[in-house]
Amino acid sequence: MKALFIGGTGNISASVSRLCVEKGIELYLLNRGISQVVIPGANIITGDINDTESIKEKLKDHKWDVVVNWIAFTEDDIIHDFNLFKDKSTQYIFISSASAYQKPLQNPIITESTLLENPFWEYSRNKIVCERKLNELYQQSNFPITIVRPSLTYDTVIPVAIGGWTEYTIIDRIKKGKKIIVHGDGTSLWTITHAKDFAKGFIGLLGNIKAIGEAYHITSDEILTWDQIYTYVANAVDAEPNIIHIASDFICTIEESLTGTLKGDKAISAIFDNSKIKSIVPEFRALIPFKEGIKETIKWFEADTKRMVVDNETDQMIDRIISAYER
Repeated sequence: MKALFIGGTGNISASVSRLCVEKGIELYLLNRGISQVVIPGANIITGDINDTESIKEKLKDHKWDVVVNWIAFTEDDIIHDFNLFKDKSTQYIFISSASAYQKPLQNPIITESTLLENPFWEYSRNKIVCERKLNELYQQSNFPITIVRPSLTYDTVIPVAIGGWTEYTIIDRIKKGKKIIVHGDGTSLWTITHAKDFAKGFIGLLGNIKAIGEAYHITSDEILTWDQIYTYVANAVDAEPNIIHIASDFICTIEESLTGTLKGDKAISAIFDNSKIKSIVPEFRALIPFKEGIKETIKWFEADTKRMVVDNETDQMIDRIISAYER
C-alpha cells in the first residue's frame, strides 16, 4: 500500500506514521519540514499543501492508495484537496473531530450517527461544514472519502481543559501546590485516548473499501471523571492536586476564549460507543490506561526543558478566574 499523509508528525499522526512504517506501508509525508519529529522509514516530500502549483509538480508522478489530510480545517481545504487528489487516490481520509457531535447531547452515549451540531465552537462548526462538503462530493462525484473523528487524544500533549496541551503550566501549578481549576463539580465523564491506541484502530481503515463513505470515531473505552483525570496528572509528578471546582458557565463568563473548549466540548460528558470501528477493525483495542500513559507524556515534556513551557498569560488567567470565583 502506498499512502500520503499531509502532516504526519503531530501529536496524533506521528504514532500513526510510525505504525504504518512498522506494518510495511510505503508512507510519504508531505509537510513544510518545520517539525523536529523524525519518522524513520518514511519518505519525505517538503512543501506547503496550499502552494497548489508547487505541490502539483511535486506529486505529478505519484498515485496513492490512500491520502490522509491531518491538517484540513475549512471547506476551502476540502475543495483544494478534491481538485488535487480526485484522480490520484483510491481513498481520501479526513480528520474531523468528536467535538462536532451535538452539544449538549440528547443521548449520553455517542455513536457515529449522533447529530453533528456545536453552537459554541467555531473549530467544530468548520469541521461539520467540511464533513458535509465531503459527503456531497462522495454522492455527486464518487470521491472515495472516509471520515475519522478523534476525541481528546494525547501523546506529546497534556490533555486537560485549562493550562495543558502544549503547555507545562498545569504541571508547574501542581508542583507548587497552587490551585488548579476543574470545571463543573468534577464528576462529569470523559474519554481520553492515547495516540498509540488510536493508531491501531486508524491503520485498519487505510485502503479498506468497507470504510468508503463512512465515518468513525476511535477512542478508548476507559471512562473517567474529570477529578480522576486531574488526580492522575498530579500523581504522575508525585503530587496531589489542589482542586477548585468552578462551573463552566462562570469560567466562560470570566474568560470567553474558553467557551469553545469547555461548553463546546469538555463540559459535556462523553461516552463513546466504539462498536463501529471494532466491527471493521476487529483487532482494535485501547490498552493504555490514562494513569500510565500520562506518566510517559510528562516524562517526554521533562526530557527537554524547552518543552516545559509555563505560559504566564495562562497562569494569570487561571488566577484571575479563581479570584473572581472566590470573590
